[in-house]
Amino acid sequence: MKTRALIVEDEPIPRDRLRELLDRVDWIECVGEASDGISAVRMIDGLRPDLLFLDIEMPGMSGIEVLSKVKYDPAVVFTTAYDRYAVTAFELEALDYLLKPFGAKRLNTALERVKKSLQMESGVPVAERARSAFEGRDAFSRIFVRDRGRIIPVAVDSIDRLEAEDDYVGVHAGGRRYLVYLNMSEFEARLDPQRFVRIHRSHIVNLDKVAAFLPEDGGRLTIEMKDGTKLTASRTRARELRHLAI
Repeated sequence: MKTRALIVEDEPIPRDRLRELLDRVDWIECVGEASDGISAVRMIDGLRPDLLFLDIEMPGMSGIEVLSKVKYDPAVVFTTAYDRYAVTAFELEALDYLLKPFGAKRLNTALERVKKSLQMESGVPVAERARSAFEGRDAFSRIFVRDRGRIIPVAVDSIDRLEAEDDYVGVHAGGRRYLVYLNMSEFEARLDPQRFVRIHRSHIVNLDKVAAFLPEDGGRLTIEMKDGTKLTASRTRARELRHLAI
């Protein structure tokens, strides 16, 4: 049985090119094309495709808004000309993320991932993941992380701390560590500042998970977490933390 795919792309040249490439794949059946968000919502719910090639930025309604409005929950491959969306595409665990312009080789790599991923249940509808990751700039209530081939929700309340690890952030929660491709500044902007405090350029802690603040020489503070982890706050952050105690 072929995988039924729908293309959502507002620009005719990339849309035609993607259709041409998909027509060469014997296990993909392209069941339709939408050039705007309103048509996309109608076609997704009407055609119920297995797979959606979805442009993120479109006039009138973004691809993420499309996902928030549909009732049907297809698998998604994001397509966009803006590489900044790779961060959230990774967080959402879209089947893949194609940066335009892309060719047959890159598409085939994505389709190999599609083949494997369509056989697995993520457990969390893509529309729900999209709303959480993209809509507005409200504080996170949960984040979605990759865990053994699945995507699982992690409640922000359960997070002990965050640690910068090269291009990733290590999320420590419930005795586990998850890597998320999102920078520390983005996390800091989306976490409740009354609870989550950046103590160093590489560390953010949940104040509810702190056991004690231990003064050190030179104006620094050692933060002892309830799980036994000890972290050192920078001098600037230590001064800010002392003000919290007043």
